[in-house]
Amino acid sequence: MAAQSQLTTKDILDKNFKTAMRGYNQEEVDEFLDIIIQDYEYFNQTIEQLKRENEILKARSEQPRKRVTPSNHQVNYDILKRVSNLEKAVFGKKYSDE
Repeated sequence: MAAQSQLTTKDILDKNFKTAMRGYNQEEVDEFLDIIIQDYEYFNQTIEQLKRENEILKARSEQPRKRVTPSNHQVNYDILKRVSNLEKAVFGKKYSDE
């Protein structure tokens, strides 16, 4: 079971800190919490997007796959092309011009 986030963006936004005589600067705290809220929103959006993509990929992987077999003509052409490239590599340009 995956761990869940303990805070929501609303929890962070609504959080109030007590002030003390030598406490933190409230504006700095608020600015920092705003950044944290933005990050939380970004992370939550990213997690949701990845979950959707994961479900799509799972569904695709469960579908039967059609196996595409190339025609003999295509296979022969590919073999001839490879042989031709090998001849050029072994014998050089001189052989391919003849």
